[in-house]
Amino acid sequence: MTEQNTGHGPGGAADAPDPDDNRRQVLYWRLLARLFDHEEQPALESASLAVVEDIGLPPALLDPGASVGSVVQRHPELAAEFDGLMTPEPEEDGGRDRAAEVRRAALASKVLLNVFASGSGTVTAEQLARWQSDAEWFERALGCRPGELRGGRGGAGRAAAGGGTGVGPTGTGVGGPLPDLSRLIPAIGPELGSIEAGLVKRMRLREVLADPALAARLTPSMSLIEQLLRDKDNLSGVALANAKALIRRYVDEVTEVLRTQVEKSTVGELDRSVPPKRVFRNLDIDRTIWKNLTNWDPEGERLYVDRLYYRHTSRKTTPQRLIVVVDQSGSMVDSMVNCTILASIFAGLPKVDVHLIAYDTQALDLTPWAHDPFETLLRTKLGGGTDGTVAMALAQPKIAEPRNTVVVWISDFYEWRQQELFDSMAAVHRSGAKFIPVGSVTSSGRGSVNPWFRERFKDLGAPVISGHIKKLVHELKTFLT
Repeated sequence: MTEQNTGHGPGGAADAPDPDDNRRQVLYWRLLARLFDHEEQPALESASLAVVEDIGLPPALLDPGASVGSVVQRHPELAAEFDGLMTPEPEEDGGRDRAAEVRRAALASKVLLNVFASGSGTVTAEQLARWQSDAEWFERALGCRPGELRGGRGGAGRAAAGGGTGVGPTGTGVGGPLPDLSRLIPAIGPELGSIEAGLVKRMRLREVLADPALAARLTPSMSLIEQLLRDKDNLSGVALANAKALIRRYVDEVTEVLRTQVEKSTVGELDRSVPPKRVFRNLDIDRTIWKNLTNWDPEGERLYVDRLYYRHTSRKTTPQRLIVVVDQSGSMVDSMVNCTILASIFAGLPKVDVHLIAYDTQALDLTPWAHDPFETLLRTKLGGGTDGTVAMALAQPKIAEPRNTVVVWISDFYEWRQQELFDSMAAVHRSGAKFIPVGSVTSSGRGSVNPWFRERFKDLGAPVISGHIKKLVHELKTFLT
Protein backbone atom coordinates (compact mmCIF):
# COMPACT_ATOMS: atom_id res chain seq x y z
CA MET A 1 0.00 0.00 0.00
CA THR A 2 1.12 3.53 -0.67
CA GLU A 3 1.60 5.71 2.33
CA GLN A 4 -0.85 8.58 2.48
CA ASN A 5 -0.30 12.00 3.97
CA THR A 6 -2.85 12.17 6.78
CA GLY A 7 -1.64 15.43 8.24
CA HIS A 8 -0.37 13.67 11.39
CA GLY A 9 2.99 14.35 12.97
CA PRO A 10 5.62 11.75 13.85
CA GLY A 11 3.84 10.88 17.05
CA GLY A 12 0.56 10.11 15.25
CA ALA A 13 -1.37 13.12 16.61
CA ALA A 14 -2.69 15.72 14.20
CA ASP A 15 -0.43 18.77 13.80
CA ALA A 16 -2.01 21.83 15.37
CA PRO A 17 -2.84 24.45 12.68
CA ASP A 18 -0.59 27.50 12.77
CA PRO A 19 -2.74 30.54 13.68
CA ASP A 20 -0.67 32.82 11.40
CA ASP A 21 -1.26 30.49 8.44
CA ASN A 22 -5.00 30.70 9.16
CA ARG A 23 -4.88 34.49 9.36
CA ARG A 24 -3.00 34.77 6.09
CA GLN A 25 -5.42 32.38 4.41
CA VAL A 26 -8.40 34.49 5.52
CA LEU A 27 -6.82 37.63 4.01
CA TYR A 28 -6.05 35.89 0.71
CA TRP A 29 -9.56 34.43 0.42
CA ARG A 30 -11.02 37.89 0.98
CA LEU A 31 -8.66 39.28 -1.69
CA LEU A 32 -9.79 36.68 -4.24
CA ALA A 33 -13.46 37.13 -3.34
CA ARG A 34 -13.24 40.91 -3.74
CA LEU A 35 -11.40 40.65 -7.07
CA PHE A 36 -13.83 38.24 -8.71
CA ASP A 37 -17.16 39.05 -7.04
CA HIS A 38 -18.56 42.52 -6.43
CA GLU A 39 -20.82 41.22 -3.66
CA GLU A 40 -19.35 41.58 -0.17
CA GLN A 41 -18.84 38.35 1.79
CA PRO A 42 -19.78 39.26 5.41
CA ALA A 43 -18.04 36.26 6.97
CA LEU A 44 -14.74 37.01 5.21
CA GLU A 45 -15.03 40.72 5.96
CA SER A 46 -15.56 40.22 9.71
CA ALA A 47 -12.82 37.57 9.90
CA SER A 48 -10.38 39.84 8.03
CA LEU A 49 -11.21 42.75 10.32
CA ALA A 50 -10.42 40.58 13.34
CA VAL A 51 -7.08 39.59 11.77
CA VAL A 52 -6.10 43.16 10.93
CA GLU A 53 -6.93 44.43 14.41
CA ASP A 54 -5.21 41.45 16.02
CA ILE A 55 -1.89 42.21 14.28
CA GLY A 56 -2.08 45.93 15.09
CA LEU A 57 -2.90 47.35 11.63
CA PRO A 58 -5.57 50.03 11.03
CA PRO A 59 -9.04 48.82 9.94
CA ALA A 60 -8.88 51.43 7.13
CA LEU A 61 -6.85 48.85 5.17
CA LEU A 62 -10.13 47.01 4.58
CA ASP A 63 -12.07 50.11 3.47
CA PRO A 64 -12.45 49.99 -0.36
CA GLY A 65 -13.09 53.73 -0.41
CA ALA A 66 -9.80 54.63 1.31
CA SER A 67 -6.80 55.17 -0.92
CA VAL A 68 -3.39 53.85 0.09
CA GLY A 69 -2.20 57.45 0.30
CA SER A 70 -4.89 58.39 2.79
CA VAL A 71 -4.05 55.35 4.96
CA VAL A 72 -0.36 56.30 4.92
CA GLN A 73 -1.23 59.92 5.69
CA ARG A 74 -2.98 58.81 8.89
CA HIS A 75 -0.36 56.17 9.67
CA PRO A 76 3.01 57.46 8.30
CA GLU A 77 4.90 54.51 9.77
CA LEU A 78 3.35 52.26 7.09
CA ALA A 79 5.02 54.10 4.18
CA ALA A 80 8.30 52.22 4.61
CA GLU A 81 6.43 48.89 4.71
CA PHE A 82 4.68 49.54 1.38
CA ASP A 83 8.00 50.31 -0.34
CA GLY A 84 9.34 47.08 -1.84
CA LEU A 85 6.48 45.16 -0.23
CA MET A 86 6.20 42.66 -3.12
CA THR A 87 9.88 42.18 -3.82
CA PRO A 88 11.62 38.95 -2.68
CA GLU A 89 12.54 38.87 1.00
CA PRO A 90 15.60 36.94 2.22
CA GLU A 91 14.60 34.06 4.44
CA GLU A 92 15.62 34.34 8.07
CA ASP A 93 18.07 31.82 9.54
CA GLY A 94 15.33 30.47 11.77
CA GLY A 95 12.95 29.86 8.82
CA ARG A 96 9.85 31.74 7.76
CA ASP A 97 8.56 34.61 9.84
CA ARG A 98 4.87 33.73 9.64
CA ALA A 99 3.72 36.75 11.65
CA ALA A 100 5.53 39.10 9.24
CA GLU A 101 3.94 37.26 6.30
CA VAL A 102 0.46 37.96 7.70
CA ARG A 103 1.28 41.66 7.95
CA ARG A 104 2.61 41.73 4.37
CA ALA A 105 -0.50 39.89 3.15
CA ALA A 106 -2.77 42.53 4.71
CA LEU A 107 -0.82 45.42 3.17
CA ALA A 108 -0.49 43.72 -0.23
CA SER A 109 -4.22 42.96 -0.33
CA LYS A 110 -4.95 46.65 0.12
CA VAL A 111 -2.73 47.69 -2.78
CA LEU A 112 -3.90 44.92 -5.11
CA LEU A 113 -7.60 45.53 -4.49
CA ASN A 114 -7.34 49.30 -4.92
CA VAL A 115 -5.53 48.87 -8.26
CA PHE A 116 -7.18 45.85 -9.85
CA ALA A 117 -10.76 46.10 -8.51
CA SER A 118 -11.50 49.29 -10.43
CA GLY A 119 -15.30 48.87 -10.46
CA SER A 120 -17.64 49.96 -13.22
CA GLY A 121 -19.73 52.94 -14.29
CA THR A 122 -18.77 56.56 -14.80
CA VAL A 123 -15.43 57.68 -13.35
CA THR A 124 -14.87 61.11 -11.81
CA ALA A 125 -11.65 63.11 -11.90
CA GLU A 126 -11.20 62.44 -8.19
CA GLN A 127 -11.58 58.67 -8.68
CA LEU A 128 -9.04 58.66 -11.51
CA ALA A 129 -6.57 60.67 -9.43
CA ARG A 130 -7.05 58.26 -6.50
CA TRP A 131 -6.48 55.22 -8.75
CA GLN A 132 -3.32 56.81 -10.20
CA SER A 133 -2.04 57.42 -6.68
CA ASP A 134 -2.77 53.80 -5.71
CA ALA A 135 -1.04 52.59 -8.88
CA GLU A 136 2.05 54.55 -7.85
CA TRP A 137 2.02 52.79 -4.45
CA PHE A 138 1.69 49.46 -6.29
CA GLU A 139 4.71 50.34 -8.45
CA ARG A 140 6.66 51.23 -5.30
CA ALA A 141 5.62 47.92 -3.74
CA LEU A 142 7.17 46.16 -6.76
CA GLY A 143 10.41 48.08 -6.27
CA CYS A 144 9.80 50.49 -9.18
CA ARG A 145 9.61 54.25 -9.30
CA PRO A 146 6.12 55.83 -9.33
CA GLY A 147 4.90 56.07 -12.91
CA GLU A 148 7.60 53.78 -14.27
CA LEU A 149 5.39 50.88 -15.35
CA ARG A 150 2.57 52.99 -16.81
CA GLY A 151 4.56 55.69 -18.57
CA GLY A 152 7.99 57.15 -19.30
CA ARG A 153 7.99 59.64 -16.44
CA GLY A 154 9.53 57.38 -13.81
CA GLY A 155 13.03 57.12 -15.25
CA ALA A 156 15.15 54.04 -15.55
CA GLY A 157 14.13 52.34 -12.30
CA ARG A 158 14.90 48.75 -11.52
CA ALA A 159 14.98 45.84 -13.91
CA ALA A 160 12.55 42.99 -13.58
CA ALA A 161 13.89 40.23 -11.43
CA GLY A 162 14.34 37.07 -13.46
CA GLY A 163 12.90 36.30 -16.84
CA GLY A 164 9.92 34.17 -15.89
CA THR A 165 6.40 34.80 -17.05
CA GLY A 166 4.49 33.20 -14.17
CA VAL A 167 4.08 33.91 -10.51
CA GLY A 168 6.70 32.11 -8.49
CA PRO A 169 5.56 31.78 -4.89
CA THR A 170 7.96 30.53 -2.31
CA GLY A 171 5.22 28.45 -0.76
CA THR A 172 2.09 26.64 -1.87
CA GLY A 173 -1.64 27.20 -1.61
CA VAL A 174 -3.68 30.31 -0.89
CA GLY A 175 -2.17 30.47 2.57
CA GLY A 176 1.44 30.42 1.37
CA PRO A 177 3.87 33.33 1.49
CA LEU A 178 3.35 36.36 -0.74
CA PRO A 179 4.28 35.53 -4.36
CA ASP A 180 7.23 37.33 -5.95
CA LEU A 181 5.25 39.56 -8.30
CA SER A 182 8.39 41.42 -9.39
CA ARG A 183 8.97 38.61 -11.88
CA LEU A 184 5.77 39.70 -13.66
CA ILE A 185 6.82 43.33 -14.16
CA PRO A 186 7.02 43.07 -18.00
CA ALA A 187 3.38 41.91 -18.08
CA ILE A 188 2.09 44.11 -15.25
CA GLY A 189 3.08 47.39 -16.93
CA PRO A 190 0.81 46.95 -19.97
CA GLU A 191 -2.01 45.67 -17.72
CA LEU A 192 -1.84 48.81 -15.56
CA GLY A 193 -1.88 50.93 -18.71
CA SER A 194 -4.96 49.06 -19.92
CA ILE A 195 -6.82 49.60 -16.63
CA GLU A 196 -5.95 53.29 -16.64
CA ALA A 197 -7.07 53.64 -20.27
CA GLY A 198 -10.40 52.03 -19.33
CA LEU A 199 -10.89 54.48 -16.47
CA VAL A 200 -10.15 57.45 -18.74
CA LYS A 201 -12.66 56.19 -21.32
CA ARG A 202 -15.30 55.92 -18.60
CA MET A 203 -14.82 59.58 -17.67
CA ARG A 204 -16.92 62.37 -19.05
CA LEU A 205 -13.68 63.99 -20.05
CA ARG A 206 -15.11 67.01 -21.82
CA GLU A 207 -17.18 67.92 -18.77
CA VAL A 208 -14.15 67.51 -16.50
CA LEU A 209 -11.97 69.68 -18.76
CA ALA A 210 -14.61 72.41 -18.84
CA ASP A 211 -14.36 72.73 -15.04
CA PRO A 212 -10.93 74.13 -14.01
CA ALA A 213 -11.31 72.72 -10.47
CA LEU A 214 -11.96 69.20 -11.77
CA ALA A 215 -9.30 69.45 -14.48
CA ALA A 216 -6.73 70.44 -11.85
CA ARG A 217 -7.26 67.06 -10.16
CA LEU A 218 -6.16 65.15 -13.26
CA THR A 219 -2.68 63.70 -13.32
CA PRO A 220 -1.37 63.48 -16.90
CA SER A 221 -0.60 59.97 -18.13
CA MET A 222 -0.17 58.28 -21.51
CA SER A 223 -3.78 57.06 -21.47
CA LEU A 224 -5.09 60.53 -20.68
CA ILE A 225 -2.84 62.21 -23.26
CA GLU A 226 -4.05 59.76 -25.91
CA GLN A 227 -7.68 60.70 -25.24
CA LEU A 228 -6.84 64.41 -25.24
CA LEU A 229 -5.00 64.16 -28.57
CA ARG A 230 -7.86 62.22 -30.13
CA ASP A 231 -10.48 64.70 -28.91
CA LYS A 232 -8.57 67.98 -29.20
CA ASP A 233 -10.39 69.09 -32.37
CA ASN A 234 -13.72 68.83 -30.53
CA LEU A 235 -12.61 71.01 -27.61
CA SER A 236 -12.72 74.79 -27.31
CA GLY A 237 -12.42 77.56 -24.76
CA VAL A 238 -11.62 76.54 -21.20
CA ALA A 239 -11.73 72.81 -22.03
CA LEU A 240 -9.14 73.20 -24.80
CA ALA A 241 -6.90 75.36 -22.59
CA ASN A 242 -7.01 72.76 -19.80
CA ALA A 243 -6.30 69.95 -22.30
CA LYS A 244 -3.26 71.82 -23.63
CA ALA A 245 -2.01 72.44 -20.09
CA LEU A 246 -2.22 68.70 -19.29
CA ILE A 247 -0.40 67.77 -22.52
CA ARG A 248 2.29 70.35 -21.78
CA ARG A 249 2.78 68.98 -18.24
CA TYR A 250 3.14 65.42 -19.48
CA VAL A 251 5.51 66.41 -22.30
CA ASP A 252 7.72 68.38 -19.91
CA GLU A 253 7.90 65.49 -17.42
CA VAL A 254 8.78 62.86 -20.04
CA THR A 255 11.23 65.23 -21.75
CA GLU A 256 13.14 65.67 -18.49
CA VAL A 257 13.51 61.90 -18.09
CA LEU A 258 14.50 61.24 -21.71
CA ARG A 259 16.90 64.18 -21.86
CA THR A 260 18.83 62.69 -18.95
CA GLN A 261 19.07 59.36 -20.79
CA VAL A 262 20.17 61.04 -24.03
CA GLU A 263 22.78 63.20 -22.33
CA LYS A 264 24.27 60.13 -20.67
CA SER A 265 24.33 58.31 -23.99
CA THR A 266 25.61 60.94 -26.41
CA VAL A 267 29.10 61.71 -25.15
CA GLY A 268 31.69 61.27 -27.90
CA GLU A 269 35.39 60.43 -27.57
CA LEU A 270 37.85 63.12 -26.53
CA ASP A 271 39.18 65.04 -29.54
CA ARG A 272 42.88 65.51 -28.80
CA SER A 273 43.41 67.37 -32.08
CA VAL A 274 41.68 70.35 -30.45
CA PRO A 275 43.95 72.19 -27.93
CA PRO A 276 42.53 72.15 -24.40
CA LYS A 277 40.90 75.34 -23.21
CA ARG A 278 43.31 77.06 -20.82
CA VAL A 279 40.91 77.86 -17.99
CA PHE A 280 41.23 77.03 -14.30
CA ARG A 281 38.43 74.41 -14.26
CA ASN A 282 40.36 72.39 -16.89
CA LEU A 283 43.69 72.54 -14.97
CA ASP A 284 45.15 69.05 -14.53
CA ILE A 285 46.85 69.50 -11.15
CA ASP A 286 48.23 65.94 -10.85
CA ARG A 287 49.84 66.03 -14.28
CA THR A 288 51.20 69.55 -13.72
CA ILE A 289 52.93 68.46 -10.49
CA TRP A 290 54.31 65.27 -12.07
CA LYS A 291 55.72 67.07 -15.12
CA ASN A 292 57.42 69.74 -12.96
CA LEU A 293 58.98 67.46 -10.31
CA THR A 294 62.46 68.15 -11.78
CA ASN A 295 62.04 71.74 -10.54
CA TRP A 296 61.66 70.67 -6.90
CA ASP A 297 63.83 72.73 -4.51
CA PRO A 298 64.56 70.46 -1.50
CA GLU A 299 66.19 73.25 0.54
CA GLY A 300 63.37 75.71 0.14
CA GLU A 301 60.83 72.87 -0.07
CA ARG A 302 59.21 74.53 -3.07
CA LEU A 303 58.07 73.34 -6.47
CA TYR A 304 58.72 75.76 -9.32
CA VAL A 305 56.21 75.33 -12.13
CA ASP A 306 57.47 76.04 -15.64
CA ARG A 307 54.36 74.84 -17.46
CA LEU A 308 50.70 74.26 -16.67
CA TYR A 309 48.83 71.28 -18.13
CA TYR A 310 45.13 71.26 -18.93
CA ARG A 311 42.58 68.50 -19.54
CA HIS A 312 41.01 67.97 -22.96
CA THR A 313 37.26 68.55 -22.86
CA SER A 314 36.43 68.84 -26.54
CA ARG A 315 34.77 65.74 -27.92
CA LYS A 316 34.56 64.43 -31.45
CA THR A 317 31.25 65.22 -33.08
CA THR A 318 30.27 64.58 -36.66
CA PRO A 319 27.45 66.45 -38.37
CA GLN A 320 24.59 63.95 -38.76
CA ARG A 321 21.12 63.98 -40.26
CA LEU A 322 18.45 62.17 -38.27
CA ILE A 323 15.16 61.46 -40.09
CA VAL A 324 12.40 60.17 -37.81
CA VAL A 325 9.32 58.73 -39.52
CA VAL A 326 6.43 57.91 -37.18
CA ASP A 327 3.24 56.00 -37.90
CA GLN A 328 0.47 58.08 -36.28
CA SER A 329 -2.30 55.52 -36.75
CA GLY A 330 -4.40 54.53 -33.75
CA SER A 331 -2.19 51.63 -32.64
CA MET A 332 0.95 53.76 -32.37
CA VAL A 333 -0.09 56.59 -30.03
CA ASP A 334 2.46 55.78 -27.30
CA SER A 335 5.25 55.65 -29.89
CA MET A 336 4.09 58.90 -31.49
CA VAL A 337 4.29 60.77 -28.18
CA ASN A 338 7.63 59.27 -27.11
CA CYS A 339 9.34 59.72 -30.49
CA THR A 340 8.11 63.28 -30.90
CA ILE A 341 9.70 64.12 -27.57
CA LEU A 342 12.86 62.17 -28.41
CA ALA A 343 13.22 63.97 -31.77
CA SER A 344 12.97 67.33 -30.03
CA ILE A 345 15.77 66.38 -27.64
CA PHE A 346 18.09 65.29 -30.45
CA ALA A 347 17.14 68.47 -32.33
CA GLY A 348 18.65 70.40 -29.43
CA LEU A 349 22.02 68.64 -29.67
CA PRO A 350 24.85 70.40 -31.53
CA LYS A 351 25.45 69.32 -35.14
CA VAL A 352 22.43 66.98 -35.33
CA ASP A 353 20.02 67.89 -38.15
CA VAL A 354 16.63 66.41 -37.19
CA HIS A 355 13.70 65.90 -39.58
CA LEU A 356 10.33 64.57 -38.37
CA ILE A 357 7.60 63.01 -40.53
CA ALA A 358 4.27 61.62 -39.33
CA TYR A 359 1.92 59.59 -41.50
CA ASP A 360 -1.24 57.49 -41.74
CA THR A 361 -2.73 57.47 -45.26
CA GLN A 362 -1.20 60.92 -45.73
CA ALA A 363 2.20 62.23 -44.69
CA LEU A 364 2.95 65.41 -42.77
CA ASP A 365 6.39 67.05 -42.54
CA LEU A 366 6.67 68.26 -38.94
CA THR A 367 10.32 69.32 -39.19
CA PRO A 368 9.64 73.05 -38.56
CA TRP A 369 8.23 72.13 -35.14
CA ALA A 370 10.59 69.23 -34.34
CA HIS A 371 12.25 71.23 -31.56
CA ASP A 372 8.91 71.65 -29.72
CA PRO A 373 7.12 68.33 -28.99
CA PHE A 374 4.08 70.13 -27.59
CA GLU A 375 3.43 72.04 -30.81
CA THR A 376 4.20 68.92 -32.84
CA LEU A 377 1.65 66.78 -31.00
CA LEU A 378 -1.03 69.43 -31.43
CA ARG A 379 -0.53 69.13 -35.21
CA THR A 380 -0.89 65.35 -35.32
CA LYS A 381 -4.11 63.61 -36.30
CA LEU A 382 -4.17 60.24 -34.57
CA GLY A 383 -6.02 57.34 -36.13
CA GLY A 384 -6.89 56.24 -39.65
CA GLY A 385 -5.24 53.75 -41.97
CA THR A 386 -1.58 53.23 -42.81
CA ASP A 387 0.30 53.86 -46.06
CA GLY A 388 4.03 54.22 -45.51
CA THR A 389 4.77 54.88 -49.18
CA VAL A 390 3.51 58.48 -48.78
CA ALA A 391 5.97 58.99 -45.91
CA MET A 392 8.82 57.48 -47.92
CA ALA A 393 8.10 59.97 -50.70
CA LEU A 394 8.83 62.76 -48.18
CA ALA A 395 11.80 61.04 -46.52
CA GLN A 396 13.86 59.97 -49.56
CA PRO A 397 14.67 63.50 -50.86
CA LYS A 398 16.05 64.35 -47.40
CA ILE A 399 18.79 61.68 -47.71
CA ALA A 400 21.40 63.93 -49.36
CA GLU A 401 24.44 62.15 -47.85
CA PRO A 402 23.46 58.53 -47.13
CA ARG A 403 26.54 57.63 -45.07
CA ASN A 404 25.87 60.63 -42.88
CA THR A 405 22.16 59.87 -42.39
CA VAL A 406 20.15 57.69 -40.05
CA VAL A 407 16.50 56.92 -40.79
CA VAL A 408 14.38 55.76 -37.83
CA TRP A 409 11.04 54.29 -38.95
CA ILE A 410 8.55 53.66 -36.16
CA SER A 411 5.51 51.56 -37.01
CA ASP A 412 3.81 48.22 -36.45
CA PHE A 413 4.32 47.77 -40.24
CA TYR A 414 0.79 46.56 -40.95
CA GLU A 415 0.82 48.22 -44.35
CA TRP A 416 -1.45 48.31 -47.36
CA ARG A 417 1.33 48.28 -49.99
CA GLN A 418 3.88 46.27 -48.05
CA GLN A 419 6.09 44.99 -50.89
CA GLU A 420 6.42 48.44 -52.46
CA LEU A 421 7.28 50.00 -49.09
CA PHE A 422 9.78 47.31 -48.17
CA ASP A 423 11.57 47.64 -51.53
CA SER A 424 12.05 51.38 -50.94
CA MET A 425 13.28 50.75 -47.38
CA ALA A 426 15.77 48.17 -48.66
CA ALA A 427 17.00 50.73 -51.22
CA VAL A 428 17.61 53.25 -48.41
CA HIS A 429 19.54 50.61 -46.47
CA ARG A 430 21.68 49.66 -49.51
CA SER A 431 22.44 53.33 -50.23
CA GLY A 432 24.63 53.43 -47.14
CA ALA A 433 22.20 55.20 -44.82
CA LYS A 434 21.65 53.69 -41.38
CA PHE A 435 18.09 52.34 -41.44
CA ILE A 436 16.55 51.49 -38.05
CA PRO A 437 13.07 49.89 -38.11
CA VAL A 438 11.32 50.22 -34.74
CA GLY A 439 8.24 48.21 -33.83
CA SER A 440 7.36 50.12 -30.68
CA VAL A 441 8.86 52.93 -28.66
CA THR A 442 6.81 52.75 -25.52
CA SER A 443 7.32 52.95 -21.80
CA SER A 444 5.97 49.42 -21.33
CA GLY A 445 7.76 47.84 -24.29
CA ARG A 446 4.58 46.11 -25.50
CA GLY A 447 3.79 46.19 -29.21
CA SER A 448 3.13 43.88 -32.15
CA VAL A 449 5.00 43.94 -35.46
CA ASN A 450 3.88 42.53 -38.80
CA PRO A 451 5.80 39.21 -39.01
CA TRP A 452 6.12 39.63 -42.80
CA PHE A 453 8.18 42.79 -42.32
CA ARG A 454 10.00 41.42 -39.27
CA GLU A 455 11.46 38.48 -41.23
CA ARG A 456 12.47 40.60 -44.21
CA PHE A 457 14.15 43.25 -42.05
CA LYS A 458 16.09 40.45 -40.34
CA ASP A 459 17.26 39.08 -43.71
CA LEU A 460 18.20 42.61 -44.76
CA GLY A 461 20.51 42.92 -41.75
CA ALA A 462 18.39 45.57 -40.06
CA PRO A 463 16.40 43.71 -37.38
CA VAL A 464 13.42 45.44 -35.82
CA ILE A 465 13.97 47.13 -32.48
CA SER A 466 10.95 46.57 -30.29
CA GLY A 467 10.75 47.48 -26.63
CA HIS A 468 11.54 50.28 -24.25
CA ILE A 469 12.48 53.68 -25.65
CA LYS A 470 15.91 53.32 -23.99
CA LYS A 471 16.78 50.74 -26.66
CA LEU A 472 16.33 53.37 -29.37
CA VAL A 473 18.36 55.92 -27.41
CA HIS A 474 21.21 53.39 -27.18
CA GLU A 475 21.00 52.56 -30.91
CA LEU A 476 21.08 56.22 -31.92
CA LYS A 477 23.99 56.88 -29.57
CA THR A 478 26.22 54.44 -31.47
CA PHE A 479 25.63 56.33 -34.71
CA LEU A 480 25.47 59.95 -33.59
CA THR A 481 28.64 59.91 -31.44
